[in-house]
Amino acid sequence: MQGPAPADLPTPEIPVGDLTEAVRQLKRASVLVVGDAMLDRYVYGQVQRVSPEAPVAVLAVERELAMPGGAGNVVRNLTALGAAVAFVSVVGDDQAGSDLTGLIGGQPNVEPWLLVQGGRATTTKTRFIAAGQQLLRADHEMAGPINERLADRMVRIAADAVAATTVMVLSDYQKGVLAGDVAQRLITAARAAGRRVVVDPKGRDYARYAGADMVTPNRAELALATGMKVDTEEAIVAAAQALRAAHGFGAVLVTRSEDGMTLVDGQGVRHFPAEAPEVHDVSGAGDTVVAVVAAGLAAGLAAPVAARLANIAAGIVVGKVGTAVARESDLAEALTPERGALRKVVSRAQAIEQVERWRRRGWRIGFTNGCFDLLHPGHVHLLEQARSWCDRLVVGLNADSSVKRLKGETRPIQGEAARAAVLASVASVDLVSVFEEDTPIDLIKLLRPDVLVKGADYTVETVVGGDFVAEWGGVVRLAQLLPGQSTTATVARIRG
Repeated sequence: MQGPAPADLPTPEIPVGDLTEAVRQLKRASVLVVGDAMLDRYVYGQVQRVSPEAPVAVLAVERELAMPGGAGNVVRNLTALGAAVAFVSVVGDDQAGSDLTGLIGGQPNVEPWLLVQGGRATTTKTRFIAAGQQLLRADHEMAGPINERLADRMVRIAADAVAATTVMVLSDYQKGVLAGDVAQRLITAARAAGRRVVVDPKGRDYARYAGADMVTPNRAELALATGMKVDTEEAIVAAAQALRAAHGFGAVLVTRSEDGMTLVDGQGVRHFPAEAPEVHDVSGAGDTVVAVVAAGLAAGLAAPVAARLANIAAGIVVGKVGTAVARESDLAEALTPERGALRKVVSRAQAIEQVERWRRRGWRIGFTNGCFDLLHPGHVHLLEQARSWCDRLVVGLNADSSVKRLKGETRPIQGEAARAAVLASVASVDLVSVFEEDTPIDLIKLLRPDVLVKGADYTVETVVGGDFVAEWGGVVRLAQLLPGQSTTATVARIRG
């Protein structure tokens, strides 16, 4: 007999300081992920003509990107938070499996156990994209159950690994890794080790996940699993409570897209309004939610706090392009928007993501670089000219180590943090990213700016990266210099 419906509780009002501290705690987490690993490929290009062979667009390919998907994306999200991860999955004996193994192995703080099944195809999703729009997705996969002996081996490895972690995540994409009784055997092993289990579920049969501490279905998945309506908040709560009671789940966290999330557990019901100011791409948002919740529980956070952070993280990733992650710095920034100009100072990975968002809007991206030690009117004049030639301007800033190699041991006068902060306060600058190399060539190749700007003391032929910019259809512009304005001259005057 089903008990009374849980009481609605107010969304927990957690002070920002406490949430910020909770974010810092996530890096203490150790999580075991078991599930369906995939390879996500993105092929970017331009469409400028129709094929003479058929009425289809011709994509002139400009670049390709590959990253872990499925359960592999849960791993990406966990490492982005600084958590330690053990990952157990199965790949095929193909090139995609080899590529995926390399990508997973290249993640920080990951202990990978990627078993290989002969004759099996690694699940690969290839997306073809032009002008920020997906033209086509091509999938390669074998979704049948994995080999029985391989499944036994995988369960043994996971049972050993779970003792060294705090929370087990089952990431089920119905590609065969968790088929049959595998999920239940893994939950039993976690229970025997005294570890909690978080499940990102699929399908109708949630009995396979019986006894899990938390499941994270989306609204459609909840309806499929229960056969109940989920068209109102009250209906969602009723369905989640029925699911929880039927299978002994500790909690059900329902992701509700633009309506946020609802947590139903033994304490009652909590609703978390959506925190996405702008939605670009919902790909992988569920992976982010399960990763942040698992990391939160592993770090000792209460379920409502972990859910609140997961809700914020989901809002961050849907505002990015492609299958994205929410980093510790992203969460911290979302909690402290008053950082103002300092929000412009970003890592290389964040710069790539931001430029992709701008490019998707059709904006022209400009790039310039330098040491910018003791910012003076000449610098401001150059930056204003650069910004007039583009819609968004990215500034690559030489790190302190790079400045010393280029300018000598007495430079820079100001450290890179101070130089970046001053640059970020300039209205014509939209983004600042520090690079350690002597030249910004690697950063230029990653950002692929439309306009590359240097001072008129260079020639177009001598601007570093100019040849690459020209290859992808960009231009090099030379900014006029203000006479008598240079950092070297300023330093000389100061030192007498």
